[in-house]
Amino acid sequence: MAGRLIVAVSEINDDTRTDVERFCAELDTRSVPASLLVTPRARRGYRLVDDADTVAWLTGRRAGGDAIVLHGYDATVGRRRGEFAALPAHEAHLRLLAADRVLEQTGLRTRLFAAGAVSSGALHALTRNGFRLLVTRSAITDLVRGTTVRVRELRLGPGLLSEPWRCRALVLAAERAARRGGSVRIAVTGGQLRNAAMYRAVLDAIDLALLHRCTPTVYRWPGPPASGTPRPLPAAA
Repeated sequence: MAGRLIVAVSEINDDTRTDVERFCAELDTRSVPASLLVTPRARRGYRLVDDADTVAWLTGRRAGGDAIVLHGYDATVGRRRGEFAALPAHEAHLRLLAADRVLEQTGLRTRLFAAGAVSSGALHALTRNGFRLLVTRSAITDLVRGTTVRVRELRLGPGLLSEPWRCRALVLAAERAARRGGSVRIAVTGGQLRNAAMYRAVLDAIDLALLHRCTPTVYRWPGPPASGTPRPLPAAA
């Protein structure tokens, strides 16, 4: 049985939007929707709330079937491990409230959250704030049901000297997972899409997954569980 294909794009802002738009146009020709990871704040003082063009583009993409996923509050914090990797519950709660306020103001509110990793306190805060799906680099967790599916995310890591190797590794990993009937999760940043080799490698990985009949989809919460199913609450850090 073929698995799913999920393509996630992060680092979407006024500087990268043209490259992201071009990439999403390529996805459209393949009937592949995108999961668009949105962060209210980024480098050089960027604020999503002040970027009307990007907000309008994201709104249109969601109307066309793409998913909006909150990707933290401030991309400049905790860049090595991730903004929510070590936060206690109270601080994670405050950051989620601030991010949620921005997305509500821009019409992009979502109950989906993505991070490289999250602390137990952040996990508690996500549940407390009504988030329903958590996406990390190694798994997808339904926060309502308390269930987790382990699927490794395929991404192009840092390091220009190893660029050809990383591109080839991404393509081979996607083909291997798809050929075995597994799901393929591909993540790329807006900055990487400016690099011709990386851009081509991501599209090649997507094409191989489609060749092996992976079903294109986005991150989404499957809906409420059957009546009586318990909802576990993680302990706060």
